[in-house]
Amino acid sequence: MHLKKIIKQCQQNNSKAQSALYELFAPKLYAVSYKYSNNQQEAEDNLHDGFLTILQKIDQFKHKGSFEGWMKRIVINTALEKYRKDKIFPLINEEIKDEVVLEIEDEDIDLEILLNSIQKLPNRYRLVFNLYVLDGYSHKEIAKMLEISEGTSKSNLSRAKAILKKELENKPQQNQNNF
Repeated sequence: MHLKKIIKQCQQNNSKAQSALYELFAPKLYAVSYKYSNNQQEAEDNLHDGFLTILQKIDQFKHKGSFEGWMKRIVINTALEKYRKDKIFPLINEEIKDEVVLEIEDEDIDLEILLNSIQKLPNRYRLVFNLYVLDGYSHKEIAKMLEISEGTSKSNLSRAKAILKKELENKPQQNQNNF
């Protein structure tokens, strides 16, 4: 089924189209959800809640820009809203003067090691790192989303980079040529 047709049928509450939409995008949106969750169960819950919001608000999609990007933003906001609402962790207001540079050469680091290291970051650092580095949000946007200051966003990113840099420097790299 063509995506525009699926969207139109979802807007008409067609359950087969809703299932088709879920089947088409659930794996990608789960990966997005997992970046902003503490574990698989939380990621599944966030995906489920995000998808309910997508289906409830599908009439609001104006067919301008990427539909996948629109859904991704909803899933991210769903996860972040839980952090804000439930006060799962404190966002610490802190300032860091020196910017930490984290340079990762693709051939030097195993992707699985990198992703595991990111997932192990403290929540406040992981969220800012993912939003800024992986999803391209600005510090101004992150501050608004997480209800923190831009300076806090910058310092949390810097701390995340410092932790990752230290962790990755201490990890023995797997030789990717040995299968």
